[in-house]
Amino acid sequence: MGLLDGIRSILGTRAESDARRDADPEDLFGMSTAYLTMEADLGYESADVGALCFSGVDSTSFRDAVDEVEAILEAGREDTGTEFSVSADDHGYHWVVLEDSDPEDLITSLHFAADTFIEHGYGSRLLAAVFAYRNEAGPAYWIYSFRRGRYYPFAPRPGRERDSSAEFKLEATLDGELEIEREKEYWYPLWPSEGGTHPWE
Repeated sequence: MGLLDGIRSILGTRAESDARRDADPEDLFGMSTAYLTMEADLGYESADVGALCFSGVDSTSFRDAVDEVEAILEAGREDTGTEFSVSADDHGYHWVVLEDSDPEDLITSLHFAADTFIEHGYGSRLLAAVFAYRNEAGPAYWIYSFRRGRYYPFAPRPGRERDSSAEFKLEATLDGELEIEREKEYWYPLWPSEGGTHPWE
């Protein structure tokens, strides 16, 4: 199984068939308290960036949905100061990447973007929301799988290694505060493209 097939399996078709409940963008607001716990209990600071991963459709109506997402984020930029960009990665997936030093604004903007896709009937194209953190040991991410309706931690290290102990500590600390994926086979690593740092690069 190749990388692209793996992502499709874990975050896409297999996750959809194995889903326990419908994913809800309201779940993203769970990060509103989690980021405080991340800093106070674990020493992780928000990296002031998050992203929405989705698979595209070659249709005018889907392009209209993406255009509306961009229009909403552009309209909110003046009020929130949230910067954004839309890009595609080497695996063929699309990303809405947002940057804001206020985690609350970042979470709200991600929610607006996800909700807009759902309102246009493209909720099934949403794959994941990614929230970035960092401490002296390195980066860590909370990944929300829309198909599973669950969060899981991802702590990448150089050489495409994962810090499993950091991931388990994140799981233990945030258990009960976030809806955490219990089945570890769905803790899929979102590695960046060659030369990238974050999963969306």
